[in-house]
Amino acid sequence: MYETILLERDGGVATIALNRPDVLNAFNGQMHEEVHAALEEVAGDARVRCVVLRGEGRGFSAGADLKSEDISREDGEAPDLGEYLRRTYSRTITRIATMEKPVVAALHGPVYGAGVGVALACDMRIAAEGAKFSIAFIKIGLMPDAGVSFFLPRVIGLGRAMEMAMLGDPVDAQEAHRIGLVNKIVPDDAIRDEAVALAGRLAQMPTRALAHVKKSLYASFESDLQTALEREAAGQFICGRTADHREGVAAFFEKRQPGFTGR
Repeated sequence: MYETILLERDGGVATIALNRPDVLNAFNGQMHEEVHAALEEVAGDARVRCVVLRGEGRGFSAGADLKSEDISREDGEAPDLGEYLRRTYSRTITRIATMEKPVVAALHGPVYGAGVGVALACDMRIAAEGAKFSIAFIKIGLMPDAGVSFFLPRVIGLGRAMEMAMLGDPVDAQEAHRIGLVNKIVPDDAIRDEAVALAGRLAQMPTRALAHVKKSLYASFESDLQTALEREAAGQFICGRTADHREGVAAFFEKRQPGFTGR
């Protein structure tokens, strides 16, 4: 049913692959629609407990397709980029960040522009040794979008985020790992297997608790201490009544590995 992406399921892991390799997986209108539809599909599938987002071909994504009809007008008039963002990246980034399942980004080759934003919205990021990151909006007279202005300073700090956003210089995988932009670097030919292995590990964990981890950590940026403490209490009330909590406690006392089911 999809033409610009691939969607696969294997056990509790779903993989969404951007599949416009001839243009470095740059987003056009159709791919925006299909990525969002796939995210909705896996979010509502109880069998899926973790999601991998990756790219086909030479890289993860070059960001927006500047030749797309959404942002390129034949009459020479300036496109409404604000409205374009509202109906495309804004809802996709929101869906990834609010999904009650972990999302792992498998990053290789070029990760440029809005592609960085999509990667940052994921909960964990694994980079191939040859990956390269560039927030080059400034080089075409634009500011960062696709959630970059929100996530980047929170992930790598304000000073380094200013540098990347204002200068637009590329960052290699080693530097990306050093500054915390990615969680791990792996050999180029191992990126898919490593991402699926991490996703498989997450899929075996108590996923309802992971959902509350994700929600509380995002909310912490906008909270004072007392609000965060109350959110922990409310979330722990829910987690404490799950079958996975009971299984985890039983496994602890029985000195065995727990068998979590996501319930």
